Amino acid sequence: MDSVREYIESGILELYVLGQASNEESMKIEQLAIQYKEIKEEIRLISDALEEAALKNAIAPPVTVKPFVFAIIDYTERLQAGEVETFPPALNEASSLEDYADWLDRKDANLPEDFDAFHAKIIGYTPEVMTAIVWLKYGAPPETHTQDFERFLIVEGACEISIGDNVHYLKPGDFLEIPLFVSHNVKVTSDVPCKLILQRVAA
Repeated sequence: MDSVREYIESGILELYVLGQASNEESMKIEQLAIQYKEIKEEIRLISDALEEAALKNAIAPPVTVKPFVFAIIDYTERLQAGEVETFPPALNEASSLEDYADWLDRKDANLPEDFDAFHAKIIGYTPEVMTAIVWLKYGAPPETHTQDFERFLIVEGACEISIGDNVHYLKPGDFLEIPLFVSHNVKVTSDVPCKLILQRVAA
């Protein structure tokens, strides 16, 4: 390019900021940014504009994502530390809290002191079935499952689970299965967090 302005208008700086410039192009741009303040400033402006656009269009992940990521990490670390894998029974209409006593009575199956709104502790995992103890303070936002069935067995507290236009009022000992392709959400209706056994089964 014959001038700094032509170089700036070429589009190469946008590629550089996006990480799409070649190594050779990147080295050249970094050298020019040292020599020409106009190029350095343009790189800053492009970076700021991209960051602003990203923040403006960002979509917040569901509140359940982060707790489940931590639950997976916790479960993996427990297995690596020598915990023996267990396989809780399948949840169904005949399930009772006694079926899960071995897991509910564990010393580490308690609500942490820093509990905010949602906490999960995985108690069993296979590629087909994940079982966890879950605590909800307020509820869970609407979601639709397309690849796994979600089943609940209420342990403590109470909640309303809306599935489409139907509302189910659940108390300790109650079971419910969420069908595929139907939006549902959970609202805690008790003064204490709703504690439940959650099972996700591959469809």
